[in-house]
Amino acid sequence: MASLSDAAHFPGGHAAVIVVPRSVDELRDAVRAADRVLVVGAQSSLTGGATPMGETLIATEKLTRIERIGRDAITVEAGVPVAVMQAALAEHGAWFPPTPTFTGAFAGGIVATNAAGAATFKYGSVRSWVDAIDLVLADGTPLTLRRGDVRAQGRRLTLNAGERTIEIPIPSYTMPDVVKRSAGYHAEPDMDAVDLFIGCEGTLAVITRITFRVLSPVPATGMAFVPCRSEAAAIDLVRDLRAASQETWRTHDPNGIDAAAIEHMDGRCLRILREDGADRKHDVAIPRDAALALLVQLELPPSLTEAQAFDAIENALAENAADGPLTRFCRLLQRHGVLDETELALPGHVRRLEQLVAIREAVPAGVNQRVGEAQRDVDPRIAKTAADMIVPFDSFGEMMTIYRDGFAARGLDYAVWGHISDGNVHPNVLPRTYADVERGKETILEFGREVARLGGCPLAEHGVGRHPVKKALLRGLYGDAGIKEMRAVKRALDPDGKLAPGVIF
Repeated sequence: MASLSDAAHFPGGHAAVIVVPRSVDELRDAVRAADRVLVVGAQSSLTGGATPMGETLIATEKLTRIERIGRDAITVEAGVPVAVMQAALAEHGAWFPPTPTFTGAFAGGIVATNAAGAATFKYGSVRSWVDAIDLVLADGTPLTLRRGDVRAQGRRLTLNAGERTIEIPIPSYTMPDVVKRSAGYHAEPDMDAVDLFIGCEGTLAVITRITFRVLSPVPATGMAFVPCRSEAAAIDLVRDLRAASQETWRTHDPNGIDAAAIEHMDGRCLRILREDGADRKHDVAIPRDAALALLVQLELPPSLTEAQAFDAIENALAENAADGPLTRFCRLLQRHGVLDETELALPGHVRRLEQLVAIREAVPAGVNQRVGEAQRDVDPRIAKTAADMIVPFDSFGEMMTIYRDGFAARGLDYAVWGHISDGNVHPNVLPRTYADVERGKETILEFGREVARLGGCPLAEHGVGRHPVKKALLRGLYGDAGIKEMRAVKRALDPDGKLAPGVIF
C-alpha cells in the first residue's frame, strides 16, 4: 500500500487523499479531478521524490497487467515490478538487461527516473530500451508516443494531444557525455519526443504503459569477488577488464571476457561487512589487508556446462588450457596478482551467486542502519547524506582522491561503493553528529562542482526529487538559465504546476 514516505524517509510526508486506481481510465479520472498530484510506484526513491507533500497521492500498484510479451519486446502497465517482468520474460527465454539494483522498482518508476544499475557499462540506462510510452497529461488527456514517430525540429518539439497542439521549447544546455544521467529534462536538438518524458520524475506527465525492448537468449551469469591490495591496483584491473569486454562486444569473440558490470566497495565498506558479520553470514573471506574489493558480473555462453566451467578454472594457467572466457578471465586475474584470493560463483550455483550479491547489498544496508541508529540515539535531525555521481572512467582515480580529501578535510567518516565499471559510485557520510550532516552537505556540493569539471554528472542514477542538495547540484550543473529553460518546458505541458509540485524545482 502507498506510504507517506519514500525509501530515504524524506521528512514531512502527508497527503490530502490516497487513490489506488485499478485501471488506466481510473488513473486518468483521478488526475483530472485533483488540484495537485503526486504519482508513485514502489516508492524506492532516495531523493524524497516519492514522498507526498499534501497532494493527491496516486499509487500505481494495481496497474499490473503485462499486455504483450515476446523475445524482442514487452508491454506492461506502470505498476509491474521489474522482478515480475523479468520472471515473465524468462518463460519466453528473454530478459530486460538494464535492470536497476532494486528489482522491486516499478516499470513506470524506472522510466520516470531514467534508472540505471550495475550493468549500465554494457547495456546503458533504461532510456535506450524504451520503445513506446503511454502518458496522461496534467489535464487528463491521454497521449501515446512511439520512438521515431515524433521528433523535435531543432530546439522546438510539437505534440498533438487530443484537440490541443503543445509547443515545447527544448532547453539549450549541453548534458554531460556520460552513460548515466538523471539530471532534469533530457535536451538535445532534434530529440525524440519519447526522451523528454524519460527521467522527468513525473513532473511533465504520468506514465501509464511502457513498451521495452528486451533480449534473448538469457546469458549464463557468473560472479567473482576480488579483493585488491590498493585502489590503484583495482583501477588498473578494472581498466583491463573494461577493455577486454569492449573488445569482446566489438568482435563477438565467443572466447572473450564479457564483464557486464564491475562493482566497487572501499575499505570502510569492508570494515562494515566485518563489523556486521555479513562476511561470515554469506561465507565470503575478506583478507585483512584488502584495501577494497570488486564484484565482477560475467556473462558466459548459455551452453557452458558446469564441468566445462570447473575445468576452465582448474586448468586456466596450464600452457595447453582450452581457450574460453573463464580461462581468459582467470589469466587476467593472475597477471594482476589477485587470482588466489578471488572467490568465484559459477552459473547454476544459485546459492553462491546470491551470497555474493548479498555481500554487496549488505554495504548500503549497513550504512543505512548506522544512519538510523545515529538519528535515534544522537539527534533526530540526522539524515542520510550521500551523493550519486559519475565521471568518465579515465577520471575515476582523480574523483576518488577528491572524495577522500574532501571528507578528510572535514573530519568525516564515510564509505564509498558503487559501479566502478561506469565511473559511478556513491560516497556516503556516516554521521556521528548533526554537524557531520551539515558538513557532509557542503562536501557533496563541492564534489558536484569537481565532477562537472571532470566532464561528469553529479546526478547519475537517483534523480533530483525534493532533496535540497540535489536541487543545488542541478542548478550548479546547468546554471540559473538552464533551470529557467526547464521551467518553460514544465509550463508548456503543465501550466498550473499540477504534477509533482516541488519535485526537481
